[in-house]
Amino acid sequence: MTIGILAYGSLIPNPGAEIAPVTVSRINGVPTPFPIEFSRSSRVRDRAPTLVPVDRGGARVLGVVLVLHDSVTETAAQDMLYRRERNRVGGGDVYSDVDPTDVDSAFLGRLDGFAGLDVVFHAALRANIETPTPELLARLAIESAAAPSGAAGRDGISYLMDAKQSGILTPLMAGYEAEILRLTGAQDLEEARAIARRG
Repeated sequence: MTIGILAYGSLIPNPGAEIAPVTVSRINGVPTPFPIEFSRSSRVRDRAPTLVPVDRGGARVLGVVLVLHDSVTETAAQDMLYRRERNRVGGGDVYSDVDPTDVDSAFLGRLDGFAGLDVVFHAALRANIETPTPELLARLAIESAAAPSGAAGRDGISYLMDAKQSGILTPLMAGYEAEILRLTGAQDLEEARAIARRG
């Protein structure tokens, strides 16, 4: 059985210490079968905005399918992705522990026969920002950069830079970036992050 993981956010540049070693190839330029947008404020990133599937707005983007070694089972693939999304890489968490009533649980989606593979899993965390705007996203990103997540490079500004570098483009991104630069007085996102880190 061929198994993959669809990456459309931070997973593209940073699959994590469990998924990376069992990734044998990458299929680039794979359109997501659902639109995504910066519609989630992540608790594990000090409320930084992150990309999630959305029912309204957003856009389908070109993601990457990480093709896993044929020794990886469906259960193992789900568990690794679940731990990656919870920032618990290397822990003992398993996907069967997910609480379907908890909006903060790291839900996963499954795509059968996707991108030429038997099964492809993807993160499907729920949106918790009902009406994302560039102004709101920028404030959350700047606050997260000043928080402990900023020191670890897991803040919203770093996340936005990674998304841009990976070729991700959503309807809110240009305005979101412009608002970060306006609020910080920076010329680019790298400088904005440094200013936010200095408080």
